[in-house]
Amino acid sequence: MTSDAGSPDPGVPATRRGIHSRLAQLPPLAAEPGELGAAAGFDSGRTLPLRIEFARQLTRRRTQLVGLFLLVLPIIMALAFKLGGSGSSNRDRPALVDLATAGAGNFALFTEFASVGFLLVVIVAMFCGDTIASEASWSSLRYLLAMPIPRARLLRQKLLVALTFSFGVNLLLPAWAYLVGGVFFGWDPARSPFGGSFSYSETLQRMLIVAFYAAGQALLVAALAFLLSVLTDAPLAAVGGATFLVVVSNILDSITALDPYRVVLPTHFQYSWLDALTPVIGWDDMIRGCALSAIYSAVFLTAAWTRFAAKDITS
Repeated sequence: MTSDAGSPDPGVPATRRGIHSRLAQLPPLAAEPGELGAAAGFDSGRTLPLRIEFARQLTRRRTQLVGLFLLVLPIIMALAFKLGGSGSSNRDRPALVDLATAGAGNFALFTEFASVGFLLVVIVAMFCGDTIASEASWSSLRYLLAMPIPRARLLRQKLLVALTFSFGVNLLLPAWAYLVGGVFFGWDPARSPFGGSFSYSETLQRMLIVAFYAAGQALLVAALAFLLSVLTDAPLAAVGGATFLVVVSNILDSITALDPYRVVLPTHFQYSWLDALTPVIGWDDMIRGCALSAIYSAVFLTAAWTRFAAKDITS
Protein backbone atom coordinates (compact mmCIF):
# COMPACT_ATOMS: atom_id res chain seq x y z
CA MET A 1 0.00 0.00 0.00
CA THR A 2 1.02 3.61 -0.44
CA SER A 3 0.16 6.72 1.46
CA ASP A 4 -1.87 9.61 0.01
CA ALA A 5 1.34 11.45 -0.82
CA GLY A 6 2.33 8.64 -3.18
CA SER A 7 5.16 7.26 -1.05
CA PRO A 8 5.30 3.70 0.25
CA ASP A 9 3.56 3.04 3.53
CA PRO A 10 6.19 3.54 6.25
CA GLY A 11 4.66 0.61 8.09
CA VAL A 12 5.69 -1.77 5.28
CA PRO A 13 9.39 -2.66 5.53
CA ALA A 14 11.48 -2.42 2.37
CA THR A 15 12.66 -5.96 2.98
CA ARG A 16 9.19 -7.32 2.28
CA ARG A 17 8.20 -8.46 -1.18
CA GLY A 18 6.63 -5.86 -3.45
CA ILE A 19 8.15 -2.67 -2.09
CA HIS A 20 10.52 -2.21 -5.04
CA SER A 21 7.81 -2.38 -7.68
CA ARG A 22 5.91 0.33 -5.83
CA LEU A 23 9.04 2.49 -5.60
CA ALA A 24 9.59 2.16 -9.34
CA GLN A 25 6.13 3.61 -9.95
CA LEU A 26 6.76 6.78 -7.96
CA PRO A 27 6.98 10.02 -9.97
CA PRO A 28 10.25 12.01 -9.98
CA LEU A 29 10.72 14.24 -6.98
CA ALA A 30 10.01 17.94 -7.43
CA ALA A 31 13.04 20.19 -7.49
CA GLU A 32 13.83 22.12 -4.34
CA PRO A 33 14.24 25.92 -4.52
CA GLY A 34 17.61 26.76 -6.04
CA GLU A 35 18.02 23.31 -7.71
CA LEU A 36 18.01 22.73 -11.46
CA GLY A 37 15.32 20.41 -12.79
CA ALA A 38 13.62 17.58 -10.98
CA ALA A 39 15.31 14.80 -9.11
CA ALA A 40 15.28 11.44 -10.87
CA GLY A 41 12.90 8.74 -9.69
CA PHE A 42 13.92 5.31 -8.44
CA ASP A 43 15.95 3.38 -11.03
CA SER A 44 16.48 -0.25 -10.03
CA GLY A 45 18.92 -0.74 -12.90
CA ARG A 46 21.50 1.44 -11.16
CA THR A 47 21.55 -0.45 -7.87
CA LEU A 48 24.42 -2.77 -6.91
CA PRO A 49 26.61 -2.35 -10.04
CA LEU A 50 28.64 -5.40 -11.00
CA ARG A 51 31.91 -3.51 -10.63
CA ILE A 52 31.09 -2.79 -6.99
CA GLU A 53 30.27 -6.42 -6.26
CA PHE A 54 33.40 -7.60 -8.08
CA ALA A 55 35.52 -5.20 -6.04
CA ARG A 56 33.92 -6.37 -2.79
CA GLN A 57 34.56 -10.03 -3.56
CA LEU A 58 38.11 -9.45 -4.78
CA THR A 59 39.06 -7.71 -1.57
CA ARG A 60 37.72 -10.51 0.62
CA ARG A 61 40.37 -12.60 2.32
CA ARG A 62 38.90 -15.94 1.22
CA THR A 63 39.06 -14.94 -2.46
CA GLN A 64 42.70 -13.94 -2.11
CA LEU A 65 43.58 -17.15 -0.24
CA VAL A 66 41.87 -19.29 -2.89
CA GLY A 67 43.82 -17.53 -5.63
CA LEU A 68 47.09 -18.01 -3.76
CA PHE A 69 46.33 -21.67 -3.10
CA LEU A 70 45.58 -22.38 -6.76
CA LEU A 71 48.88 -20.79 -7.75
CA VAL A 72 50.85 -22.80 -5.20
CA LEU A 73 49.14 -26.19 -5.65
CA PRO A 74 50.55 -27.13 -9.09
CA ILE A 75 54.03 -26.12 -7.95
CA ILE A 76 53.74 -28.39 -4.91
CA MET A 77 52.52 -31.25 -7.09
CA ALA A 78 55.36 -30.73 -9.58
CA LEU A 79 57.94 -30.71 -6.77
CA ALA A 80 56.42 -33.90 -5.38
CA PHE A 81 56.87 -35.62 -8.75
CA LYS A 82 60.41 -34.28 -9.02
CA LEU A 83 61.38 -35.51 -5.57
CA GLY A 84 59.51 -38.81 -5.66
CA GLY A 85 59.79 -39.74 -9.31
CA SER A 86 56.97 -40.42 -11.70
CA GLY A 87 56.42 -43.94 -10.45
CA SER A 88 54.93 -46.71 -12.54
CA SER A 89 51.91 -48.95 -12.43
CA ASN A 90 51.45 -52.58 -13.30
CA ARG A 91 48.60 -51.81 -15.65
CA ASP A 92 48.99 -52.47 -19.37
CA ARG A 93 47.55 -49.04 -20.12
CA PRO A 94 49.12 -46.07 -18.29
CA ALA A 95 46.85 -43.86 -16.20
CA LEU A 96 46.99 -40.08 -16.08
CA VAL A 97 49.19 -40.20 -12.99
CA ASP A 98 51.71 -42.35 -14.86
CA LEU A 99 51.89 -39.78 -17.64
CA ALA A 100 51.88 -36.71 -15.41
CA THR A 101 55.58 -36.02 -15.99
CA ALA A 102 55.46 -36.61 -19.75
CA GLY A 103 55.06 -32.90 -20.43
CA ALA A 104 53.05 -29.79 -19.76
CA GLY A 105 49.83 -31.12 -21.26
CA ASN A 106 49.81 -34.34 -19.27
CA PHE A 107 50.68 -32.55 -16.06
CA ALA A 108 47.77 -30.15 -16.58
CA LEU A 109 45.40 -33.05 -17.31
CA PHE A 110 46.48 -34.92 -14.18
CA THR A 111 46.07 -31.75 -12.08
CA GLU A 112 42.54 -31.40 -13.43
CA PHE A 113 41.80 -35.06 -12.73
CA ALA A 114 43.08 -34.80 -9.16
CA SER A 115 41.18 -31.58 -8.41
CA VAL A 116 37.83 -31.79 -10.14
CA GLY A 117 36.26 -34.37 -7.81
CA PHE A 118 36.62 -32.47 -4.54
CA LEU A 119 38.87 -29.41 -4.50
CA LEU A 120 37.12 -27.51 -7.28
CA VAL A 121 33.75 -28.58 -5.87
CA VAL A 122 34.61 -26.98 -2.52
CA ILE A 123 35.88 -23.78 -4.16
CA VAL A 124 32.82 -23.37 -6.39
CA ALA A 125 30.52 -24.15 -3.46
CA MET A 126 32.33 -21.52 -1.41
CA PHE A 127 31.97 -18.78 -4.02
CA CYS A 128 28.29 -19.48 -4.70
CA GLY A 129 27.17 -20.74 -1.29
CA ASP A 130 28.74 -17.88 0.61
CA THR A 131 27.38 -15.04 -1.51
CA ILE A 132 23.88 -14.55 -0.01
CA ALA A 133 24.31 -16.38 3.27
CA SER A 134 27.31 -14.23 4.21
CA GLU A 135 25.25 -11.06 3.82
CA ALA A 136 22.61 -12.59 6.09
CA SER A 137 25.20 -13.64 8.67
CA TRP A 138 26.62 -10.09 8.68
CA SER A 139 23.08 -8.70 9.13
CA SER A 140 23.60 -6.64 5.97
CA LEU A 141 21.15 -8.44 3.68
CA ARG A 142 18.12 -6.48 4.86
CA TYR A 143 20.05 -3.24 4.48
CA LEU A 144 20.92 -4.11 0.88
CA LEU A 145 17.23 -4.66 0.18
CA ALA A 146 16.30 -1.48 1.99
CA MET A 147 18.68 0.66 -0.12
CA PRO A 148 16.60 -0.50 -2.00
CA ILE A 149 17.90 -3.21 -4.36
CA PRO A 150 15.20 -5.35 -6.02
CA ARG A 151 15.37 -8.96 -4.96
CA ALA A 152 15.73 -10.37 -8.46
CA ARG A 153 18.54 -7.93 -9.24
CA LEU A 154 20.33 -8.71 -5.98
CA LEU A 155 20.29 -12.44 -6.78
CA ARG A 156 21.31 -11.85 -10.38
CA GLN A 157 24.26 -9.60 -9.56
CA LYS A 158 25.47 -11.88 -6.79
CA LEU A 159 25.14 -14.98 -8.97
CA LEU A 160 26.91 -13.41 -11.97
CA VAL A 161 29.90 -12.46 -9.84
CA ALA A 162 30.00 -15.85 -8.09
CA LEU A 163 29.79 -17.72 -11.40
CA THR A 164 32.53 -15.56 -12.89
CA PHE A 165 34.87 -16.49 -10.06
CA SER A 166 33.80 -20.14 -10.21
CA PHE A 167 34.38 -20.48 -13.95
CA GLY A 168 37.57 -18.46 -13.66
CA VAL A 169 38.93 -20.96 -11.15
CA ASN A 170 38.03 -23.89 -13.41
CA LEU A 171 39.92 -22.29 -16.29
CA LEU A 172 42.80 -20.85 -14.27
CA LEU A 173 43.90 -24.12 -12.67
CA PRO A 174 44.60 -26.14 -15.85
CA ALA A 175 46.12 -23.12 -17.59
CA TRP A 176 48.50 -22.43 -14.73
CA ALA A 177 49.24 -26.16 -14.32
CA TYR A 178 50.19 -26.27 -18.01
CA LEU A 179 52.73 -23.48 -17.50
CA VAL A 180 54.13 -25.08 -14.35
CA GLY A 181 54.30 -28.47 -16.07
CA GLY A 182 56.16 -26.93 -18.99
CA VAL A 183 58.77 -25.42 -16.69
CA PHE A 184 59.29 -28.65 -14.73
CA PHE A 185 58.75 -31.37 -17.34
CA GLY A 186 59.08 -29.76 -20.76
CA TRP A 187 56.65 -28.73 -23.46
CA ASP A 188 56.11 -32.03 -25.25
CA PRO A 189 52.62 -32.63 -26.67
CA ALA A 190 50.24 -34.60 -24.47
CA ARG A 191 50.11 -38.38 -24.56
CA SER A 192 46.78 -40.13 -24.28
CA PRO A 193 46.19 -42.71 -21.54
CA PHE A 194 44.20 -44.59 -24.19
CA GLY A 195 47.20 -44.85 -26.48
CA GLY A 196 48.96 -42.55 -28.90
CA SER A 197 49.83 -38.90 -28.57
CA PHE A 198 48.50 -35.56 -29.78
CA SER A 199 50.02 -32.76 -31.76
CA TYR A 200 50.43 -29.35 -30.17
CA SER A 201 47.21 -28.08 -31.72
CA GLU A 202 45.33 -31.24 -30.67
CA THR A 203 46.70 -30.89 -27.14
CA LEU A 204 45.35 -27.36 -26.89
CA GLN A 205 42.02 -28.41 -28.37
CA ARG A 206 41.59 -31.35 -25.99
CA MET A 207 42.57 -29.25 -22.98
CA LEU A 208 40.02 -26.58 -23.88
CA ILE A 209 37.31 -29.23 -24.17
CA VAL A 210 38.28 -30.63 -20.77
CA ALA A 211 38.38 -27.22 -19.07
CA PHE A 212 35.07 -26.01 -20.48
CA TYR A 213 33.32 -29.29 -19.77
CA ALA A 214 34.54 -29.22 -16.16
CA ALA A 215 33.32 -25.62 -15.88
CA GLY A 216 29.93 -26.69 -17.23
CA GLN A 217 29.70 -29.44 -14.64
CA ALA A 218 30.63 -26.90 -11.96
CA LEU A 219 27.45 -24.98 -12.85
CA LEU A 220 25.45 -27.72 -11.12
CA VAL A 221 27.47 -27.32 -7.92
CA ALA A 222 27.17 -23.54 -8.16
CA ALA A 223 23.39 -23.66 -8.54
CA LEU A 224 23.00 -26.08 -5.62
CA ALA A 225 25.23 -23.97 -3.36
CA PHE A 226 23.38 -20.81 -4.40
CA LEU A 227 20.03 -22.40 -3.49
CA LEU A 228 21.36 -23.39 -0.07
CA SER A 229 22.76 -19.88 0.36
CA VAL A 230 19.23 -18.51 -0.06
CA LEU A 231 17.77 -21.05 2.35
CA THR A 232 20.19 -20.52 5.25
CA ASP A 233 21.83 -17.64 7.10
CA ALA A 234 24.98 -19.68 7.78
CA PRO A 235 27.59 -19.60 4.97
CA LEU A 236 29.29 -22.74 6.29
CA ALA A 237 26.01 -24.64 6.08
CA ALA A 238 25.51 -23.64 2.43
CA VAL A 239 29.08 -24.49 1.42
CA GLY A 240 29.21 -27.68 3.47
CA GLY A 241 25.75 -28.77 2.40
CA ALA A 242 26.55 -28.48 -1.30
CA THR A 243 29.86 -30.29 -0.86
CA PHE A 244 28.20 -33.03 1.20
CA LEU A 245 25.49 -33.65 -1.41
CA VAL A 246 28.08 -33.87 -4.19
CA VAL A 247 30.13 -36.36 -2.16
CA VAL A 248 27.02 -38.45 -1.48
CA SER A 249 26.20 -38.42 -5.19
CA ASN A 250 29.72 -39.63 -6.00
CA ILE A 251 29.45 -42.43 -3.45
CA LEU A 252 26.11 -43.58 -4.83
CA ASP A 253 27.47 -43.37 -8.35
CA SER A 254 30.23 -45.82 -7.42
CA ILE A 255 27.64 -48.50 -6.53
CA THR A 256 27.19 -50.36 -9.80
CA ALA A 257 24.20 -52.23 -8.36
CA LEU A 258 22.20 -49.03 -8.81
CA ASP A 259 22.30 -49.35 -12.60
CA PRO A 260 20.49 -48.07 -14.62
CA TYR A 261 19.40 -45.41 -12.12
CA ARG A 262 22.89 -43.98 -11.65
CA VAL A 263 22.56 -42.00 -14.86
CA VAL A 264 20.25 -39.50 -13.13
CA LEU A 265 22.72 -38.75 -10.33
CA PRO A 266 24.07 -35.20 -10.63
CA THR A 267 27.71 -36.29 -10.75
CA HIS A 268 27.36 -39.41 -12.92
CA PHE A 269 29.00 -37.71 -15.91
CA GLN A 270 31.53 -35.68 -13.90
CA TYR A 271 34.54 -37.42 -15.46
CA SER A 272 33.14 -37.80 -18.96
CA TRP A 273 35.76 -35.31 -20.12
CA LEU A 274 38.12 -38.31 -20.24
CA ASP A 275 36.37 -39.17 -23.52
CA ALA A 276 38.09 -36.10 -24.94
CA LEU A 277 41.43 -37.90 -24.53
CA THR A 278 40.57 -40.87 -26.74
CA PRO A 279 42.00 -40.97 -30.27
CA VAL A 280 38.53 -40.07 -31.56
CA ILE A 281 36.63 -37.76 -29.20
CA GLY A 282 33.53 -39.39 -27.73
CA TRP A 283 30.83 -36.74 -27.41
CA ASP A 284 27.84 -38.83 -26.27
CA ASP A 285 28.46 -38.87 -22.51
CA MET A 286 29.70 -35.29 -22.50
CA ILE A 287 26.48 -34.15 -24.19
CA ARG A 288 24.45 -36.13 -21.65
CA GLY A 289 26.50 -34.61 -18.84
CA CYS A 290 25.93 -31.06 -20.09
CA ALA A 291 22.19 -31.70 -20.46
CA LEU A 292 21.92 -33.18 -16.97
CA SER A 293 23.88 -30.29 -15.48
CA ALA A 294 21.66 -27.76 -17.27
CA ILE A 295 18.48 -29.44 -16.01
CA TYR A 296 19.59 -29.65 -12.39
CA SER A 297 20.95 -26.10 -12.48
CA ALA A 298 17.70 -24.73 -13.88
CA VAL A 299 15.71 -26.48 -11.14
CA PHE A 300 18.00 -25.27 -8.35
CA LEU A 301 18.15 -21.68 -9.59
CA THR A 302 14.40 -21.52 -10.13
CA ALA A 303 13.88 -22.78 -6.58
CA ALA A 304 16.33 -20.15 -5.27
CA TRP A 305 14.55 -17.29 -7.07
CA THR A 306 11.10 -18.51 -6.00
CA ARG A 307 12.06 -18.92 -2.37
CA PHE A 308 13.89 -15.61 -2.09
CA ALA A 309 11.06 -13.71 -3.77
CA ALA A 310 8.55 -14.91 -1.17
CA LYS A 311 10.83 -14.64 1.85
CA ASP A 312 10.64 -11.93 4.51
CA ILE A 313 14.22 -10.92 5.21
CA THR A 314 14.86 -10.65 8.93
CA SER A 315 18.64 -10.97 8.96
